[in-house]
Amino acid sequence: MTTIQLTTKIEAPIQIVFDHSRNIDLHQQSASKTNEKAIAGITTGLINKGEKVTWKGKHFGLYLTHKSQITVMDLYRYFVDEMEEGHFKSFKHQHLFKETNGVTTMIDILEYETPFGLFGKLFDFLFLKKHLSHFLLNRNQILKKVSERSD
Repeated sequence: MTTIQLTTKIEAPIQIVFDHSRNIDLHQQSASKTNEKAIAGITTGLINKGEKVTWKGKHFGLYLTHKSQITVMDLYRYFVDEMEEGHFKSFKHQHLFKETNGVTTMIDILEYETPFGLFGKLFDFLFLKKHLSHFLLNRNQILKKVSERSD
């Protein structure tokens, strides 16, 4: 299993950052480099516990789909999305939030497993972990920019 953990400091109230983090439209904006679109389930607005979304985006030259569900949500503190269908063996993304003195700390913990045994592990080591890290960093920079503008 591979784990990516990122911490982003955002000068905005926790409610704004939390809601922007679960906003389907904002995710599509932040994932424009991969032409990622919500194609089924919740396709616009804020996603909530128990709701599902299917994404389609271009990664490594291929259009791939990824269906996930929000399995846990503690408003303004924590939510988790987990893959139901897709190209990973497992995929779990935890989103944690904490506000101190008007600054929200957002922590992403992404845990995933690749299929295809040794080939999958090698692909992860050579390409996938870096790709997903850049994807999340780009997403977080846009969340930061939009959230700090909204304050």
